[in-house]
Amino acid sequence: MDHLHREAMERFQEVWARAREEVPGEPDAMTLATADAEGRPAARTVLLKRADERGFVFYTNLQSRKGRQLEQNPRAALCFFWQPLREQVLVEGSVEPVAESEADAYWASRPRMSQLGAWASEQSRPLDSRESLERRLRDYEERYRDAQVPRPPHWSGLRVVPDMIEFWASRPGRLHDRVRYCHADGRWQRILVNP
Repeated sequence: MDHLHREAMERFQEVWARAREEVPGEPDAMTLATADAEGRPAARTVLLKRADERGFVFYTNLQSRKGRQLEQNPRAALCFFWQPLREQVLVEGSVEPVAESEADAYWASRPRMSQLGAWASEQSRPLDSRESLERRLRDYEERYRDAQVPRPPHWSGLRVVPDMIEFWASRPGRLHDRVRYCHADGRWQRILVNP
């Protein structure tokens, strides 16, 4: 791994660790931006489940709006904003599926009700009534009453493989610190960016 890529990921791990200690609520929350084949953007909040030298991993229903958009246009942007730290990290990159074994391992760690919910929800599709969703949930509870809940074939993990990671730290007078790591021409570069 390129030393600047390693430096960027280590720097991310440090600020993420501080966020998990100091930020109440969901310090793993990140805005995920995608675009469809025509370039129409969409953004939503998802949870980061792992970050390592390979990239940033989240899990989702692959038939959801974001799953369909990422199939059409496998690039994404992430934004982590930790207000109490007055820091933000931006990530842009290509998107790839995690290995089946990786998805299975994470699935096994999820609470049973979350597993059942993944089967019951036709994520992002119109819902005729709350009762329909609850009926589907009861059906899956009955189906797997005496068994482990298997991972649905349409539910897995996706990894954003970064080609840009930018760190932003608030400073007085809006003279913020911005450091961008970007991959171009086969190598990583580190540049300072005007606030």
